[in-house]
Amino acid sequence: MTFSFRRPSPRVLGVGAALVTVLMWTAFIVVARASAHRSLTPFDIAFMRFVGAGVVLLPVGWCMVRRAAGRVPSWLGLSPLSARLTVTVGLLAGIAYACLAYSGFYFAPATHASVLMPGTLPLFTTLVAAWVLRDRITPTRAIGLLLILSGDLLVGGASLLQAFGGGTVWMGDLMFMAAAFCWANYTVVARRHGLAAVPATVAVSVFALLAFVPAYALLAATGVVTSHLAHAPWQELVFQGLFQGVGSVVISGITFTQMVRYFGPVRSTMITSLVPGLSAMGAVWLLGEPLHWNLLAGLLLVTAGIVFGVRAVATPLAGATRG
Repeated sequence: MTFSFRRPSPRVLGVGAALVTVLMWTAFIVVARASAHRSLTPFDIAFMRFVGAGVVLLPVGWCMVRRAAGRVPSWLGLSPLSARLTVTVGLLAGIAYACLAYSGFYFAPATHASVLMPGTLPLFTTLVAAWVLRDRITPTRAIGLLLILSGDLLVGGASLLQAFGGGTVWMGDLMFMAAAFCWANYTVVARRHGLAAVPATVAVSVFALLAFVPAYALLAATGVVTSHLAHAPWQELVFQGLFQGVGSVVISGITFTQMVRYFGPVRSTMITSLVPGLSAMGAVWLLGEPLHWNLLAGLLLVTAGIVFGVRAVATPLAGATRG
């Protein structure tokens, strides 16, 4: 009896990649908040993220550099990008993004992250691209950005007002937005230099593994920074390395690329606009977080702003293909 393996159709691969991407992005927010105030510090989680992703992608980078055989610049023979680009994307999308995002979860709930991280990303990306790449902001896109800004103000503004009473949630909100700002700059850098998703992800992971991991390990061992890596259960260390590193970086990076390849960048952005709502609902159901009226209103405004802005981009593109 013989068995034949049929390769899945492009549609099956595209839909499957979209499901995995949305699931991983949603789970990242919920799991990161659930991990706060447990055994590990924010920088400990970032450490395990970089270890998990770096162990997988370091050999990939080495193979990519060897395969190029000197035709493209590399960093230390391990990153498929030049030294300058590797350091730039590694700092923005690697070290800065992870440290800011994980630190934010120690001050603010996941429902805030659901609105402020994926919500401010299109806003910051558009503004940075307009400044650096001279992208034109059309009136319809401006309306989408105003909806996003309104939603962000409903969430972040409320927590900022609570700061006068001694609250600290606003600190987490600012960290979430700072993390989104770092990722927006990484997006613009990648677009400006025409970076493919896989080489860029490899460069980010290789730089974080070789720059952050040994430096943080030395600072933790000498007591300069507070770390719980030596006392945390090994099960939690393995879980964070696998989920935050292999899952959130490697797997979602591959599935996102596959999703964009099938659906295109515009439709893919519309699909990922599900993440704010799904992650907020996950935080309510799984973590027991309250969903106040301003959070719900901010969530609706941000989601509408993302969809509206993307549809505004999609309209002229559709007309061009028909013409």
